[in-house]
Amino acid sequence: MAEAPLRVALIGYGAAGRIFHAPLIRHAPGLELALVASRRRDELAHALPGVEVVSLAEEALLRPDIDLVAIASPNATHAPLAEAALRAGRHVVVDKPFTLSLVDARRLAALAAASGRVLAVFQNRRWDGDFLALRAVLASGQIGRLTWLESRFDRFRPQVQDRWRERADEGGGIWLDLGPHLVDQALQLFGLPARVGGRLRRQRDGAAADDGCEAWLDYGNLQVSLSASMLVGGGLPRFAAHGTAGSWIRHGLDVQEDQLKAGLVPGDTAWAEDARPARLRRGEGESVDLPVARGRYEAFYAAVGEAIRGRGANPVPAAQAVATMAVLETVVEAARLGCMLPLPLNAAERAAFAG
Repeated sequence: MAEAPLRVALIGYGAAGRIFHAPLIRHAPGLELALVASRRRDELAHALPGVEVVSLAEEALLRPDIDLVAIASPNATHAPLAEAALRAGRHVVVDKPFTLSLVDARRLAALAAASGRVLAVFQNRRWDGDFLALRAVLASGQIGRLTWLESRFDRFRPQVQDRWRERADEGGGIWLDLGPHLVDQALQLFGLPARVGGRLRRQRDGAAADDGCEAWLDYGNLQVSLSASMLVGGGLPRFAAHGTAGSWIRHGLDVQEDQLKAGLVPGDTAWAEDARPARLRRGEGESVDLPVARGRYEAFYAAVGEAIRGRGANPVPAAQAVATMAVLETVVEAARLGCMLPLPLNAAERAAFAG
């Protein structure tokens, strides 16, 4: 007999829910987008015909016919909604940032463990094509021993907008928006750093929250620089990896976000194809172009479904999200103090992160 799909309730149909979660859930094997909690009823009737719409998140959390709740609502609501969903017995996906504090991250991780529910964080950029290509080139040894990595996520949006993402008191700001991607990728590559530091800035006229950030992760002989800005119009590399045998440079962002905005979905012929190469520069001056891997955003929800069914690992478990939150929070404190700080993780949390 065919296996019944896992029924998913999506909380929020703003940018994250509309662009990322809804299409990826709908194209994940074994999942069914059954319900959306949003006040955009008319828009959803056109965009997602046949999907039930409710106005309040609480209605979705308590529905006994829902297996998985995907939370794509504003950042400040992530922790309370995830807690309510876990207490209602649901499996949960939370968009990044996982929470707004390390205290909340720890509490949710403990609750998920105690309840035996899958709690995963939507760190989709683990499946960016350029990040997959970076992992491959580091593993190949083509640039020798890595000594310095620059990872940037820049945009050019000079006008401050009146929205929660740009209000500090609502969990906004670029560090909580793009920082989770940058930090998560670094931790996946290199593990936990010895110390972190950073600097947060408000660069645009009228900015109410940070719109520029830098973070430094100290791994001893390896140094990692993470940065993001709303006032970079292009030209700087997304990744620059420098090693004892050369450098690997990649310009431009992964294509999957823009493809989703344009209506492409996993399975379409051109999905995740990116013809722009990265450049390998060897120490002797030789320069060669290397292809970039095809991205795989669809891997996240497919893996979540397998984890719920007990057939696979959680793709982004809460222990890893706790570590990411520790870095995010410690960088803010280090920026305030103007120094480098160690991560406030205990031995059990470090062991859980390492798996």
